[in-house]
Parts: sequence; structure tokens; C-alpha cells
Amino acid sequence: MFRKWTGSKPQVMKELPSVDDESAQLTSDIGQNELILKQVFQNCSDIIFRKIHISGHTQWLIVYLESLVDDTNLDDHVLRPLMSGYASHDDSAPDEIEGVDDRVLPLGKIQRTSKVTDIVRHLLIGQVAILAAEDTRAMTVAVNGRVQRNPEEPPSELVLRGPRDGFIENISTNMGLLRSRIKTSRLKMEAYTVGELTQTEVVIAYVDGIADDNVIEEVRKRVTSIQIDGVLESGYIEQFIEDLPLSPFPQVNSTERPDVIAAGLLKGKIAILVDTTPFVLLVPMTFWTGLQASEDHYNRSIFATFVRWIRFLFIFISIFAPSLYVAVTTFHQEMIPTNLMLSIAAAREAVPFPALIETLLMETMFEALREAGVRMPRQVGQAVSIVGALVIGQAAVEAGIISAPVVIVVATTGIASFTVPRFNFANGIQLLRFPMILLAGTLGLYGIVLGFLGTLLHVTALRSFGTPYFTPLGPLTYKSLKDVLISAPIWEEAEAMRSSTAGTNNSANVRQGQPSNSNQGNRPSGGN
Repeated sequence: MFRKWTGSKPQVMKELPSVDDESAQLTSDIGQNELILKQVFQNCSDIIFRKIHISGHTQWLIVYLESLVDDTNLDDHVLRPLMSGYASHDDSAPDEIEGVDDRVLPLGKIQRTSKVTDIVRHLLIGQVAILAAEDTRAMTVAVNGRVQRNPEEPPSELVLRGPRDGFIENISTNMGLLRSRIKTSRLKMEAYTVGELTQTEVVIAYVDGIADDNVIEEVRKRVTSIQIDGVLESGYIEQFIEDLPLSPFPQVNSTERPDVIAAGLLKGKIAILVDTTPFVLLVPMTFWTGLQASEDHYNRSIFATFVRWIRFLFIFISIFAPSLYVAVTTFHQEMIPTNLMLSIAAAREAVPFPALIETLLMETMFEALREAGVRMPRQVGQAVSIVGALVIGQAAVEAGIISAPVVIVVATTGIASFTVPRFNFANGIQLLRFPMILLAGTLGLYGIVLGFLGTLLHVTALRSFGTPYFTPLGPLTYKSLKDVLISAPIWEEAEAMRSSTAGTNNSANVRQGQPSNSNQGNRPSGGN
């Protein structure tokens, strides 16, 4: 009863409408409609045409891409219900598209269209097209068939305490992960299509009444203005919408963790989900966002504050430790205690290079080992990075090419860079290290001061979707400091957020005809 359409390629009729025409419509001749779709998918071996004949008078054409649709789901949710519907209704069975979706097919996402371009677009995203004889419209049915992995914990953002799920490459699943955390109709998700050839689905998510309307409109404008052939990862979108792409500091946060995105949405930020990638973008981003981990809000305030200050300390070590060593050993030896200076001088006695050259050599070698560890298979990558650093460092010291103090400084710098929670933010810190070393090797401490002032001026002038990058320290906002210098208790932070967005929430409630309640969500004072 069901057979796959085979045979020689039919000759295209001269009177067929142009498939490149946006206004091309289906005809009432199902054979001609088949020729139109075969012309569109010419030389596509995964396109399937199934013809259905029932009682010799009803003819249906099922069209789908075999690589995107699961045959089992197709039989269970489309073909079998369609045939059982005919068997139960006999002569009263629906002969047109109009009566199929309500009486036969048990699926929710069903659309009718007569435009060829719409049918092609639905086929390319894994839907099934159903064409009926003597009908100028087709029905597209969403059939789940894409192979996907489970929402497991992302390996690049492991936590000791927190949710263990993560985004995957399916945008529908990612939207569901957010919906399961923020159960309100105020969570809006607007879908757009980006990429002339890939037709990638991009979704903008925000909480109505909390997110700034101006920022929402700016995100819409930047996303819809992207002109590119294909979008294969969210990094494509990130590079298009950044305020200053050449800055070493990222202005768009990216993560694989749904709890991070949900927390950002509750703070008024906007998420950008891209199909076929587990990395979701979050804007606007500030300097302090790159130093915050999701665990900061899951642990007790005093411990989270201590860990946060450890990060602040080690980020300075990561940037300035090699440059300070170069500056002090080259220009400012009087700043080093005598015994320490004698020890450093004895270690560098046989080294043929100045401090600037040997520091740059070791930093470059360290970055090369780290990159090799990332690119190699997981089973051997870790061993190569660790053993390589130990063997090369020890051999270089014994050969007199590199001094032992430089190895210690570079190793400490590498450990310090790993304390940065956000990978894209840590990359910017690594880039700053090399110009700081060059400035220290040419101008000494004056060069370090100039580099620090230049970096500070750049950070304070940088913006992310209109938000100053150094917020809330520049400009200074005292209420928001509770989530920057310290990790305040979650109930105290919630009160600060509620007071800062009270006006926005009240206006949203007025628009929706709901009374505002400023007492909701207060910290309980104890008891039952």
C-alpha cells in the first residue's frame, strides 16, 4: 500500500512555475506538484516521494527528506493514522487537506500552505509535506526524527554543586530547559531565521517586564541585520553583534549551562539561542560577569565571597606576574631583597638570553602545550600537557636555556589563568599578558603602569549593548555592588533586584491589568 517512488527522472514541463520565485504556488494537479518539488530537489538522493492510493479514487503524495525524518515516527504519526482514518470513515473519509489534521493526524504542529518556498523550507527543517489530489494546498507536519544527545553536564563548566544538565544541539530542547526553570508566560521567545543557505533558527529569549525594552529592540535589530550565507555556531552571531569585535574582552557571554542563562534572564539580560549548537549567548555582558561562576549563588555567602576574592587576586597574577618579573630583574634590581637577588642571579648566570626573551619563550611554550592538550584526544591530551610541561621545563633548566625562576613564574601564571570561570574571558586575559611583558621589557615598571592605565581606560570606555562594561564600578552603583566585590546572600540580592526593577514590573503589571505586589518574595523571618 505504501511504496517509495522510484523510476527515471521526469521531464520538467515548460509551464512549471519558477521555483526561485517567492510567489510560486502549487497547482491542483498533484503530478505537476510532484514535478515542481523534484525540480527543486534535483540531484538530492535523500528526498523521498511516497504515493498513496486508496480505493482507487483518492491519491496522496508524502514528501520528506530521509536524512531528517525517522521512518518509524513517520509511520506511527502520519501514515498509520492517515490510513486508519480512511478505514474507519470509508466514503466519508476526507479527500482534502482541510479535514485531515482535525480528524486523522494526532500531531499538534500542523500548517497549511500553497507556496512552494514555504513547503521547501519546512522540508529542510525535518518536516513532512502531505499533498492531496485536486488541492492547491499542502500540509506540513512536524515529525521528530533528528538524532540528538542527552542534556548532560557540559565538560567545560563542571560544578561541585548545581544542576547537572546542559544545552544540546537541538534548539527546541534548549528552549524547554529554560521553560522548565522559568515557568511564566512572561518568558518570551522570538524566533528568527539567519543564513541564506543554512536557514538557521535563532531565538531571542527574555523576561517581559524585567529586560530593558531598548536593549531588546537593539538585539532584534542586530540579529535581523546579519547578512551571511551560513551560521554553523553561535560564535558567528556573537562576532556580528559585538560592539567592538577587536577588543580582547568579550562583550557577549556564552555558556552551556541552562541555570546560568536562567539566572541572567531573571536579572534582565537577554539570551540568544542558535540551532545546532549547545552554546547560548547572554547579553549584555560586563567585566565582572567573566569572573563569576554559577556556584557563587549556590554556596554560602562567606565562602563564595572568599573564592571570588581569590579570583580577583589571581587574575592580577595572571596578567602582571611575568611582566613584573621582567621589569624588576631587568631595570629595578634594587627592589629585590639581596638574598633573593643573589639567588636569581645565580640561577640566571648560565642563561644566554635576557629576562624578556626567556619569559616570552616560556609563555609561548606553555600556550603551545595547553593548545596541544586541548586539540589532542582526551585520553592523551592531559598527559601530553602535564608531562610535556614537566619534561621540557626541567630539560630547559638543566641545559641552561631557561632559568628556574622563570619556570616558577610562568607555571604560577598558568595556574592563575585557570581560575577564571569564563573561557572566552580567560582568552582575553591571556592576550593581555604578552603586550604587558613587552612593555615591561622596554620601559620597566613605567611600561606596566602605562599598560594598566591603557587597559583600564579601554575597559571603562567599552560597552555591551549600551551597558558600560565596568558596571557597577564605572559608573558607580552602590546597590549593585552586592554581587561584584562580595557575594551577598541570595535573599539580600533579590531584594536589591526587586527594588531596582520595581518600576518596570509595576508598569508591566499595569499593561497586563494585574495589580502589583511589592511584598512578594521577601525573605522569611522564621517559623512556619
